[in-house]
Amino acid sequence: MTKNGQKMAKISSILVLITLLLSCGEPIPPKLPKLGNVDLLYKEKNGETVVDTLYASIPSFTFFNEDSVIVSNKDFKNRVWIVEFFFATCPSICPIMNAQFKSLNRETEKVKNHVQFLSFSINPKHDTPSVLKKYKTDHGISAKNWSFLTGNEAETHRLGIEHFLTFAGRDDEAAGGYAHSGSFTLVDKSGHVRGVYAVTNPDLTVNKKEYDRLKTDLFNLLKYEYNVSE
Repeated sequence: MTKNGQKMAKISSILVLITLLLSCGEPIPPKLPKLGNVDLLYKEKNGETVVDTLYASIPSFTFFNEDSVIVSNKDFKNRVWIVEFFFATCPSICPIMNAQFKSLNRETEKVKNHVQFLSFSINPKHDTPSVLKKYKTDHGISAKNWSFLTGNEAETHRLGIEHFLTFAGRDDEAAGGYAHSGSFTLVDKSGHVRGVYAVTNPDLTVNKKEYDRLKTDLFNLLKYEYNVSE
């Protein structure tokens, strides 16, 4: 082989190596778990017992949104949800939570067609649709993929605790008469809870690590399970 031929062979080898390195890309992160209760379904198939794993999912619900329109799960289908529980007159943790919600909504603008923000009121007697609409306006929230929901109080609290895996309930000793977690819940397009993130601490400080974890998990979920990139 001539010197030129050897040189060209080395260049080709280098190019192949670069191509292989680029094709590998970043390592795929571990798949997010599906949280909540798990049931096992046993059935017979071709004479053998097969076990299917049934993961918990968010049950059907019906609420009024801030525009006094009745909405249900179906209105938010084919989207990944980010969920919080709050109340409009909350004097402590809620304003901080909604500031983080607003920030995350802004940072996910490029994938807004695939993400739905849901704010469930845990004090529906006060938080009527018109109150929530004013709350949204007063806080400069104009995002179309962010809905404020109000409905049956007991059902809302149960939904938060049992299904969205975040605490929400009455507490006469708490500021405003209600107590709730400062966490956000990430739900996939099939209604499975994929993560709970304590973004706001009890001492009213922001847990930046949890906020960043939520944002990373959200984008990874969209990218690796739904083929959606920024």
